[in-house]
Amino acid sequence: MTRNPLIRIAAAASAALLLTAAVTPAALAEPAAAVRSTLPPMNPASLAGAIAGLPDDEATGALVQVRGAAGAWSGVSGTSDLSTGAPVPANAHFRIGSITKTFTAVVVLQLAAEHRIDLDAPVQRYLPGLLPASYPKITIAQLLDHTSGLPGVDLPEDPQWIVDHRYTVFTPQQVLATAFRHAPVFAPGTEQQYTNTNYLVAGLLIEKITRRTYGDEVRDRILRPLGLRDTSVPGNNPNLPAPYSHGYQVVDGQLVDLTRMNQSIPWAAGEMISTADNLDTFLIALFRGRLVPDPVLQRMFTVPDVKIHGSADPAIYSQGLMTATVNGVTVWGKTGSRYGYTNGIWATRDLQRRAVYSINTTDKDFDGQPEIVQKIALAIGGL
Repeated sequence: MTRNPLIRIAAAASAALLLTAAVTPAALAEPAAAVRSTLPPMNPASLAGAIAGLPDDEATGALVQVRGAAGAWSGVSGTSDLSTGAPVPANAHFRIGSITKTFTAVVVLQLAAEHRIDLDAPVQRYLPGLLPASYPKITIAQLLDHTSGLPGVDLPEDPQWIVDHRYTVFTPQQVLATAFRHAPVFAPGTEQQYTNTNYLVAGLLIEKITRRTYGDEVRDRILRPLGLRDTSVPGNNPNLPAPYSHGYQVVDGQLVDLTRMNQSIPWAAGEMISTADNLDTFLIALFRGRLVPDPVLQRMFTVPDVKIHGSADPAIYSQGLMTATVNGVTVWGKTGSRYGYTNGIWATRDLQRRAVYSINTTDKDFDGQPEIVQKIALAIGGL
């Protein structure tokens, strides 16, 4: 399960949403003491129009939240439940998918700041025997910025297989074994290829160093200190806490409700649950250095000087985040998807503008972001 260079298009499109949000209603405005924004003004009609008309063939619901010194806008569209027609709750919980990677990266970088691991040391030092003996030395930093060359997880992507195994519990080692039967994709540090494999290994690293579960470390180091009561690491619990929007997947032409689903396959690479408000709070704390101290924090805002594997495009992933530049403005964040949920978090480095979205897409796209996300962001950004 890897991503090709098309993800650059999705990143730019998603970031366009961030740069063209709406002028703030007074009730939602940030404190007057906030720094005056120099970003372009936003158009509320464009935002509302971008998520209008749901449900349709590609999505059943949408939730968008934009905040920052320039103002705020939020909106929902579609339904949270096709059987009842109930609206999408503005405070809905959703599966954040690969945004989980940012939380996992924060824990690893905290351990580095505590001098418990060396980011430039090989994985093999800390997890002997996990990688095949034929693999080259791969550093912890190369896991976090996807320059390790590790092959992707090799499990079926057929929707019916997913439905049949929605409650099957897989261990990280079982999932990684499907990747490690393949040779490395490239020499470590020479290219970039996004893959869950890197963050499954990172999760095991956290557990080896701390002798606690990766989920416990996320809770104690991030969720509890920040008061993120609506964010969780579900483990093998297939349920979503209320309120939530149902997630559907097209299987043989029919929509199947996959809201209840075990997340053991993505685990530390994509299992977490959150809300728009909680993710916004997380972004603020992260960017302001409350979670990862300088100079380690700078690794999250530094992209390696390599190309994306199989293309001439420069890398877009740092250690835990990704970046895009739209109309001369650079933003940082992360996208993530699970069955029925496609999401993104984005912010300018100074936090003057921040965006969180969750779209209930009905066809999980393994080749970059689903088309509906690109359409929404492109309609807003006018790219």
